[in-house]
Amino acid sequence: MNPRYKVESRSSAAVYHCLSHTTAEVFIDERAKEIMRKHLWQVADYCGVHVLTYAIMSNHFHVLVRVPLKTDDVPDAELLRRYHVLHPNLSPPQAARMKLVTEQLKTGGLVADAWRKQQLGLMCNISPFMKLFKQRFSIWYNRTHNRRGTLWSERFKSVIVEGRGNVLSTMAAYIDLNPVRAGIINDPKDYRFCGYAEAVKGNRTAQTGITDIVTGGQVREKWSTVQEAYRMRLFGAGVKQRAGKASITPAQFAKVMEEKGTLPLADVLRCRVRYFTDGAVLGSKEFVAKHLARYQRKTGLRKQISLRALPPLTEWGDMVAMRGLQKNAIG
Repeated sequence: MNPRYKVESRSSAAVYHCLSHTTAEVFIDERAKEIMRKHLWQVADYCGVHVLTYAIMSNHFHVLVRVPLKTDDVPDAELLRRYHVLHPNLSPPQAARMKLVTEQLKTGGLVADAWRKQQLGLMCNISPFMKLFKQRFSIWYNRTHNRRGTLWSERFKSVIVEGRGNVLSTMAAYIDLNPVRAGIINDPKDYRFCGYAEAVKGNRTAQTGITDIVTGGQVREKWSTVQEAYRMRLFGAGVKQRAGKASITPAQFAKVMEEKGTLPLADVLRCRVRYFTDGAVLGSKEFVAKHLARYQRKTGLRKQISLRALPPLTEWGDMVAMRGLQKNAIG
């Protein structure tokens, strides 16, 4: 198994696409997907991580998050707010301890210092975020289904994504198109358990995520303008004429691959693109080269490694990956 590549949380902010599979079709139950969705927003709020979009499928989930630069300069009042978001119903012993913590945060004390350090250690870092997110759902699922043991078939996969422009919006669209790719619906706005659908239905936090995707977090735009731009990424130039799946069949796709032809990006995104889950780093040549150089310095690796171009099946723009694949790239 390839080692996970991460950005040091105190060196810079980062965007990650994370993916994790369950041992069975856990999320075939609508209630389970609803609880998972609720936990996602709660844990993200607590950890100070910004969810850009996500998709919960029957046996796995995708999430695209922006992880801010880690800092210890979080006010105690904000730490308390985040804690109670994650723990709204405290047991009597927990409530008594939090009363002491709250008092000592005002006056100083070892209990408050230890509590503050513990909370900060879980914030602005992709690994604690994913661990806490998956762990909380596992506890709920095992309790409600009278089961024990692991719920997840593997550790989570992650890809560092350039946090702006074509790369970010392409990755986001790929994630939101999961239920279309699975043949569940024709338009992701009709699938409750993805970020785009939540945004369309009025969730302001989800709308902020899609706006970040479209603008790179640099410009404030009206939601109507953002939605129109994002639907162009989801459906391509045929957005007004075609509101469903790609028209190409698996046989036609195989023929295009064999003949080294090309397809619209919107059609390719309705196929599985393994670089989006296994490419380690995805972005422009400059972005990926920077991360490759950092990886080589960290590992002491002197071997010359080339950036990996994505298959010339569509117009990817200036997009490459850091890691090559052992399986078919698309299919």
